Amino acid sequence: MDNVKIGKLIYQLRKENRMTQLQLANQMNISDKAVSKWERGLGCPELSLLPELSKIFNVDLEKLLSGELDANEILGGNMKKMHFYMCPNCGNMVTAMTETDISCCGKKMKALQPQKADGNEKLNVERIENDFYITADHAMEREHYIVFVALLTGDSILIKRQYPEWGLQVRIPVSGHGRLLWYCNQHGLFYMEL
Repeated sequence: MDNVKIGKLIYQLRKENRMTQLQLANQMNISDKAVSKWERGLGCPELSLLPELSKIFNVDLEKLLSGELDANEILGGNMKKMHFYMCPNCGNMVTAMTETDISCCGKKMKALQPQKADGNEKLNVERIENDFYITADHAMEREHYIVFVALLTGDSILIKRQYPEWGLQVRIPVSGHGRLLWYCNQHGLFYMEL
């Protein structure tokens, strides 16, 4: 642990939260001299205090210990580059414009890497009036099913949640060309261009 880096980060976070050293110390039931010592790089918070400090500043504990909060790269608005995260424990789905640190059920999640669908995995897509009508022969059982189908265009995303024991039949409004993605809970994320 780098006391100086951690101290600078604590100082920065305290200022961003418009707190004095005394206010932070009072919230943590410690002395303001301890906060001053940390910010000058002359010591670090005790391990038992780190979770509370992380909660007060609403920052990841690991980032707090590293002494650095890295900003994500700012990207243009191309939704086709959306990142998808799925929690293997509870099935929670999260999307983000850039790859980011996300955790669920106490574990870090990695961005899913979409695989181009070949003949066996492809979904059936028909254009009916102003909709894409999407079906599949894919198993839709409790242990093996497609969790969601999403259409990503340059400026929008539309996600349709699917459920086990329902046949896969989805209508999505046509909005130009895009990328169709779907997530199988056994085999991962797939895509095909529309």
